[in-house]
Amino acid sequence: MPNVPDPLHNAAVPAPAPKSPGFFSVFPSIMLPMFLAVVDQTIVATALPAIVASMGGVERVSWIVVAYLIAATISAPIFGRLGDSFGRRNMMFVALGIASVASLLCALATSIEMLSLARLLQGFGGGGLMTLSQALVGEAIPPRERARYQGYLAGIAVCANSFGPVAGGYLTQHFGWQSIFLINVPVAIGAAVLALRLPKPPAERLPWSTDPGGVVLFSIFVFTTLFALEQIQRVRVSDLPLGAALLAAGIVALVLLIRHENRQASPLIPLSLLRQPAIWHSDALAACHGAALVSLIVFLPVYLQVVRGASPSETGLLLVPLTIGIGIGSLVTGRLVSRTGRTTIFPIFGLTATTLCFGVLAIWAGDLGTNGLAVVMLLIGTFMGTVMGVVQVSVQSAAGQLRLGEAAASVQFCRSIGAAFGTALVATALFAYLALRNPVAAQVFAAMVEHRAASGPVLSAAQRLVVQADIDGAFRAGFLLMALFCLAGLVLALTNPQRRI
Repeated sequence: MPNVPDPLHNAAVPAPAPKSPGFFSVFPSIMLPMFLAVVDQTIVATALPAIVASMGGVERVSWIVVAYLIAATISAPIFGRLGDSFGRRNMMFVALGIASVASLLCALATSIEMLSLARLLQGFGGGGLMTLSQALVGEAIPPRERARYQGYLAGIAVCANSFGPVAGGYLTQHFGWQSIFLINVPVAIGAAVLALRLPKPPAERLPWSTDPGGVVLFSIFVFTTLFALEQIQRVRVSDLPLGAALLAAGIVALVLLIRHENRQASPLIPLSLLRQPAIWHSDALAACHGAALVSLIVFLPVYLQVVRGASPSETGLLLVPLTIGIGIGSLVTGRLVSRTGRTTIFPIFGLTATTLCFGVLAIWAGDLGTNGLAVVMLLIGTFMGTVMGVVQVSVQSAAGQLRLGEAAASVQFCRSIGAAFGTALVATALFAYLALRNPVAAQVFAAMVEHRAASGPVLSAAQRLVVQADIDGAFRAGFLLMALFCLAGLVLALTNPQRRI
């Protein structure tokens, strides 16, 4: 820090530290784009039956969800790199424009195919919004304060995930399914107005060079991998060959992508960045965290309804403690990191506790009452909330100011891939257990996962008890696998060389 002459004593005194921008000048400007991107992932869930009733094509309805996920995953590194070169605030306006146009196209769609293509474009904009929101925190906020803002963003993401299905159901019932997309337009306009209030970005930027080969190979890798995992998650034997073939194609595309990017002067995928121990440890930790948390959110409702006989409304209530816990853990961890500067100690503690909680579920889930299960969900959510804010801060600190976009994109991408792989692995483990033990239970489970319980086999009271017991045993194995995801994340946190910022 430069010294400033003191006119009274003719001595050099330290210059004052640059003042951090005010909370209300930064947080609303990055909160609304993040909220919009996350809520678009889940708001369609409760509208799918109405969309199918309007358009038909029930066998292709999953495309509406998968298209958004694929595009958002692909766009994360693209917008991260563009933001580093052309300004993150400028690219935020581009992403908001894409999301708005895509939302209008979704509302005007007349077939499942048209809607899926529009969702692909919407996901491209949404992935950019998520990456740029995270990077703008690093651009506008000093390093020690970033963790607090990352905790706020994590809380916003949790609220958006919970708010999406509720809002989607209400809007669809009262205004039609098109309204869930039209509502995005005024929200995006408001987000663009707020983005104008962000502090002026630094003049220094990363030089831009196109990498079309990297974009093509990366897109092929993401598309084939995520679509393969979506096939596997259907837990139908007939879908496994296609899933395996797509997964093999994804692996080939990944190998070619790595070879290609190693030869590029300005690659889309920053392999030099990913080779830094602090960054690849943190990114891999994000993947493990996504695998455990998303697989729990996906399969816990099935467990509650099939094994414990909970109604849909009761299931929703039992998910509330998990959601509240994630918000609490994220906010508390963010403030602690900002005060102490310590980073990995919090995920180490949190993942140790989370691993133990999943172990409790694997052994004693059937013995826990409703209140006991709610307490365990609250604990899992709270301890899971210690991870993602720390991961973002660690990666951004290691990457440096010029490469904040690439850093944020690497975390977003790894978490998405980890969530997809984790959910597919848990689905495969559950189905394999049931297929070997009780094929009827496997059919019931497959119907529940695909939200078509009414089309499952008709069971007598005695058969239902047997099926419930077998699915309970399968979920014990699933909870154990989730514990292993957390244990792998714990090892990565323990071996991360970055301990404080």
